[in-house]
Amino acid sequence: MGACQSACASCRICCPTWFNCCDSKNGYETLLQEGEHEAVKDLIHYFEDRNNINFFEGEPLRALTTLAFSDNVDLQRSAALAFSEISEIDVRPIERDALEPIMFLLQSQDSDVQCAASTAIGNLAVDPYNKLLIVQQGGVEQLIRLMMSPNVEAQCNAVGCITNLATHEENKSKIAKSGALIPLTRLARSADIRVQRNATGALLNMTHSAENRQQLVTAGAIPVLVSLLSSTDPDVQYYCTTALSNIAVDASSRKRLSSSEPKLVNSLIHLMDTASPKVQCQAALALRNLASDQYYQEAIVRANGLPSLLRLLQSAIVALIVSAVACIRNISIHPDNEAPIIEANFLPPLIQLLAFRDNQEIQCHAISALRNLAASSDDNKLAIVEAGAIELIRDLVLDCSPVVQGEMTAVLAVLSLSEELNERILQAGILPVLVQLTGQDNGDVQGNSAAAIGNLAVRAPDLSWFVEVWQQPHGGIQGYLEEFLKPEQGIAFHHVAVWIVLHFLEQRDPQLTRLILDHPTLLTSIRTLLDNMAERSGRRPTLPASAAGHVSGTSPSTPMAGQLPNGAVHGSSESLGADAHLEYADEEDQEYADVMQLADNVLRIAENPDVLDDAHSSYGFDGAKEGGDRDAANK
Repeated sequence: MGACQSACASCRICCPTWFNCCDSKNGYETLLQEGEHEAVKDLIHYFEDRNNINFFEGEPLRALTTLAFSDNVDLQRSAALAFSEISEIDVRPIERDALEPIMFLLQSQDSDVQCAASTAIGNLAVDPYNKLLIVQQGGVEQLIRLMMSPNVEAQCNAVGCITNLATHEENKSKIAKSGALIPLTRLARSADIRVQRNATGALLNMTHSAENRQQLVTAGAIPVLVSLLSSTDPDVQYYCTTALSNIAVDASSRKRLSSSEPKLVNSLIHLMDTASPKVQCQAALALRNLASDQYYQEAIVRANGLPSLLRLLQSAIVALIVSAVACIRNISIHPDNEAPIIEANFLPPLIQLLAFRDNQEIQCHAISALRNLAASSDDNKLAIVEAGAIELIRDLVLDCSPVVQGEMTAVLAVLSLSEELNERILQAGILPVLVQLTGQDNGDVQGNSAAAIGNLAVRAPDLSWFVEVWQQPHGGIQGYLEEFLKPEQGIAFHHVAVWIVLHFLEQRDPQLTRLILDHPTLLTSIRTLLDNMAERSGRRPTLPASAAGHVSGTSPSTPMAGQLPNGAVHGSSESLGADAHLEYADEEDQEYADVMQLADNVLRIAENPDVLDDAHSSYGFDGAKEGGDRDAANK
């Protein structure tokens, strides 16, 4: 975004005649001060070989500086126009002595000089070094003065300069604090479309830090940007939409928007149906950031935004797909939106996007949206499974990146909570794949896979599925249990391993029971784990007499998917009895107590299987949804 083109049309004349004031026949020679005449003659000579001359140093710069500081406005015009023309074809880092004459010309009261000098500043501000130098030398203050000029060309150039300067990170804060935001906001409403474009572009460039965004809000930029969403100019639409998207990253700004801009959601939904793909993309991203809050998650669906998002989701343009699927991911967090999203036929394209191997971001957003939709309804889980999600994940997951694997295994853990779907999921052949994934290096993938296996095991009518994968593939279930029980593993891995072993023993399946009891290390590892934990806590949990012989499964908490290995999400389950549960001061100590109790149960059953009764507690991931993304949209 540079200065307005053809800033001073009245000044644009052929190079030799820029300096025609030196011609005695024109009557100007007697008006020239000492040195000015020679400077003009030298510059005419230099411009005859302009392509080989560096005008920003040495004698050429000295001659231009003489004209710039002249009291003769014609010479100032010539110098300003020369700097303008030179900087268009020769953008290079310059030093302070080369910038000074241009900065001086910015202060002129002559509109032609102002226009040409600001054009030169805008051209030079393309170079990163020059951006810093211009701000350091007070360029912003001079440009603010020009923005307040009644001359539209001067306004346009000045705002374009600010736009260029604001692309450098070190300048953003200085510009925000300089007082430039108020005139920029005012000029964003200019009747001249060039000024509007430059002003809204400058405001956009100021939205890439939290501090600057708050400065914009204080300057009153929000209502201006929202009002300009109705502009017919695609560039203005793009700059305003993207700026609002970035402003919506901040929770305080979203709150302000929700209370003061009732038309915002409808305007952004409308822009998703414009002809410009870049505007469509930024409109969807703005809605995505707004949908970090529950208010906007509801508002977007209520305003009939789903059809437009579905259309973008099925686009052939990758950027549109990314923006739409990211928005749906956040909208799907709200439980009331699950049914409308599914009824709007989002499941087929979301599932298809899991196979978008060339874009990990698309895969992650799509699978996370499916996880959100599956979280609180067995009907939704059924719809997702019937749409082919399990089979596609089975075929894809082993070849995906760890990040995508983590998301896919999390949704498998949620889907496996449905007792009605249990056998269907097992028949799809997902269990051997989950077993392989427990051997991955990524902790989230390992933990989610193990939790999914556990959820399936809890609800499986036939444990022969698990007998088949006890040793294979890749070491089988017993292999990952051994790995999870190693002393160096975290408490969350210990938790899930002991939990699964206890469940298998509780089910009294003869084959699984024998495999566990005859295993060379599992019970020994659990005993060692219990001893180490007891030593750590300074006490070992002792069951009261009333609880002896009545082992009902898990402790008051069971490990869940989606939070491993940083700590299992605790859900409700039957305990051994209120007086059998150890109370600890913090969450980590509580989990140690839970694992100790689970381990103690395993060892009791192993020593005397007759202690089992017929009561079994509930296990599994409770289906809690993820949080919404709040990342700023990229400019």
